[in-house]
Parts: sequence; structure tokens; C-alpha cells
Amino acid sequence: MQQLRRASGILLHPTSLPGRFGIGDLGSAACRFIDFLAGSGQQLWQIMPLGPTSYGDSPYQTLSAFAGNPSLISLERLVEDQYLAPWDFLGAPDFPAQTVDYGPVIDYKQRLLRLSFENFKSQQGGQHAAEFAAFSAANRGWLDDYSLFAALKEHHGGANWSHWEGDIATRQPAALAHWKAVLSDAIQYHCYTQFQFYKQWSALKRYANGKGIRIIGDIPIFVAYDSADAWSHPELFCFDEDGNPTLVAGVPPDFFSPTGQLWGNPLYRWDVMARDGYAWWIERFRAALQQVDIIRLDHFRGFEACWAVPAGEETAAKGCWVKGPGADLFHALEQALGRLPIIVEDLGLITRRVKALRDELGFPGMKVLQFAFTADPDDAYLPHNYEHNCVVYTGTHDNDTTLGWWNSLDQRARARVQVYLGRHGDDISWDMIRLALMSVADLAIFPLQDVLGIGSEGRMNTPGRMSGNWGWRYTDGMLNDRVRERLRGLTEIYGRAPHALKEETEEDEDGEAGEQPS
Repeated sequence: MQQLRRASGILLHPTSLPGRFGIGDLGSAACRFIDFLAGSGQQLWQIMPLGPTSYGDSPYQTLSAFAGNPSLISLERLVEDQYLAPWDFLGAPDFPAQTVDYGPVIDYKQRLLRLSFENFKSQQGGQHAAEFAAFSAANRGWLDDYSLFAALKEHHGGANWSHWEGDIATRQPAALAHWKAVLSDAIQYHCYTQFQFYKQWSALKRYANGKGIRIIGDIPIFVAYDSADAWSHPELFCFDEDGNPTLVAGVPPDFFSPTGQLWGNPLYRWDVMARDGYAWWIERFRAALQQVDIIRLDHFRGFEACWAVPAGEETAAKGCWVKGPGADLFHALEQALGRLPIIVEDLGLITRRVKALRDELGFPGMKVLQFAFTADPDDAYLPHNYEHNCVVYTGTHDNDTTLGWWNSLDQRARARVQVYLGRHGDDISWDMIRLALMSVADLAIFPLQDVLGIGSEGRMNTPGRMSGNWGWRYTDGMLNDRVRERLRGLTEIYGRAPHALKEETEEDEDGEAGEQPS
């Protein structure tokens, strides 16, 4: 993290970008957002996992730890590549501008992506065909399993793989050969969407890096049971011989929940993973580091010990702590991949052993300002208690927006905030951004909703709520000159802007950098 000392940035998932097709994508609006980041003195763009989502639309419960979400593919970029035509968009639904209505969006984009695939097949033999072949070969380690899994899931009406026929659910060789033949075109389609996703994402990342923006992305510790990872590598998980989980993840009972939280993700067999030197994790990190520059490792405490609940329990109350791999995993990762640019999510009730593991590895932890204002002056989330090696957030994707949080506080809690800030709170979102920027934390991150001063209507996720999450979007015009200059001014005052911030780099003037991806 040395190369990013004293920097700041914005948390925004690509789904929240503006655009005409009901969901943010990897096209021109993403480039304009990067331009805003650079123009406002930011050096970081934090996103959530980019994988294909399933029921509930959560980017933290994806169908693959390696694949990208086809819904993020820019259809307009496909027009530029001549796999779609402008008239293909005639009659497009009138999607809402400020929220993602996932069902209709996915249906529409899948129809257009399939049309582009048919056009792609008819044009085989050109440069893109060679690029597709090279991509498929380079990513065979995960792509073959994912594309077959996605085709099978589609064939079975979206059913969880545990409900497929027994021979293919348990990956019997004859069944694998049969379905690869029967679903060959569908398998190629899913390979194609991954090719287009990674082509567009790679171009966007190059554009961001060329503007001095580094991307922070998430690796959730656990994968979903209904995922290509769990289906294709059952030996790595706590499954019985039929592929059913025996232990699942959760959180133990506490003051907030007398029965704990039952997440339901399958748990790893760390002993099995250790035998081959954590090869699956090495490939997972290798893939992630091709997508992003810095990794935020979700639920870091689970690498020290996680709460294991017997499958079939209705609550997490009857679980127990099971030891994780500890530093051994990270030593294996560093030996294979070099020093890792990692931020760890160390929120909640963290034990001394978890802190010791974090500090042994030298990873910066997280501080969230919304958690800070208890009556305890020694509260670790108060900025005067920070160490340099940490990342301060006004809030995360699981918090309410700063304005929504402020509106929910009682008079006593508000008074504590007002006294600490030395401000009344009439402009609370920017008061908290200022507090994050002025802190000694090496990195400061704030959700775009806070930069825009948006209330609870902009909340991205409410934990425990089964639907209605992950939908917020901003619209064109919100990121105006006034917002950019205000953020740039504060960023410069508190020493977090690049040393030589310019409207255009010298490379831009020479036409060698800053060019939008095509």
C-alpha cells in the first residue's frame, strides 16, 4: 500500500452508473465517472464483486468467483464492434433512471447479448475470433466449468445444481460428456459473454489507470452454494457424498441477534486446500488482481476462525468456532503472487487473535465513521484513535447513507456527533467527508451517495432484507462542476490529491493516454 499513502476515493458499483438500458454498464458513463474522479483529485474507485448475480441480485452471492456479470456489458460498445446495430435498440423498454429493476433488465440484455452472439458467430475468422480463442485458452481453468454450469442452470430453469439429475449434479464423467455435447451452443454463448465482459472491463481498467485511478475490488471469503465453484470443486467444501452441505457459515448469537445470523454459504475444507498449497485460492487471487489493483478482503476474521453451523439448522445458535488457515494461506499467496495489495474488512466484534493476524500480515483494516460516536472517547472508530495503516469510510454498502443515518439518530446521539465535529450538522454528508479526509488514515473512501448528499432512498443494501437491495443509480447531471470542485478543494487541503493534478496529462495532449476504451 506504500504507493497509495494519503489518497482518497469513491465507492460506487458499476450497476449504479447512469445509462439507457436500466443498469449501469462498462461503457461511456463509466469513463465519465472516471473523469470525475480524476478531476476531483481522487485516486481510488472502490467497487463490489463483479460476478454474475442470482436470486436477490447480491454481488456477494454470485454464480462464480471468477466470471463477470453479463448484465454489465455495454450494448453500445457491441454496436461499435459491429455485433449489434443501432436499430436493434428500437422498442427498448422505458427503464427507470434511478433504480435497477433487475428482472426486466436481465431479460432485455440477455436477448440483445444472444443476438450479438449470433452475429459474432456469423463473422468468425476475423481479429475478434482470434482474441476469443486466446481468451478461452487463457481462462480454461475456470471458464470451462463456469460455461457448462451456466448452460446447465439455464437448461434446468434456473434450479440450484443440487436439484439437477444426480449424475450431472455429482459430475459423473459420462454425464459431463453428454451435456457438453447437448449444450455446446449454449456453452459457447456463455464463453462469449465472458469474453465480452473481460474485454470491456480490461479496457475500462486501462482507462482508469491511465487517469491515475486505482480500482479496489472485493473478494468475499465465502462462495455461494449455488455456484460453479461449489459444483465443480465439491472436494474443497464441507459436503457429503451427494454434494449436500454438512456445515454452513454464519455469525454467533450476540447482543443484536439472540439466534445469530445464518448465512448458509458452504464452508471450506481448509485441510484439503492446504494439501495442494491453496491452489484454488491462488487462482482466485490471480484472477482478482487482473480485474482490480487492490483487494478488499471481506469477513477477514473468518480466515482466523469462522462460525460453523450444522446444515439444516434454522438459526445459527448451535454453531461452533472452526479454525481457519491463518497466516499459512497468505504466505502461500505471497509466495505465488508476490506482495499482496489487500485491505481487510475487520468490522464487528474482532478478537485479539484476529487483530494479531491482521497486524502480522501488515494489512490495513477498516474504520467506519457511522460506528464512531459512542460515549467512549477510546472508541477505535473515532479518528483521533486511528493508526496510519487503515482505511476510513463514511459508510459502506451495508450502511445507510450518511444523511439517512443522521436523520435516524436521536437527540443525544446527534449531540455527540455535533460536539465531536464542532459543527451543527446542517451539511452532515460533507461534514463527515471532511472528517474522513482530514484523518490520519492512509486511505479515505466515501460512497457517491454521500458526495451527492442523498438520503435513505440511496441506500445500497439493508442486511437481512431479502429483496429491494442493490438498485440505486445516479443520473447524468448529478456529477456537476460544483460537486467536482468542492471535492477537489477538500482533497487538496487535506493532502490526498495527486501532487500534480492537471485537467489533462501530458500523455493526453500527445494522444497516447486517456483515450476512452472502444
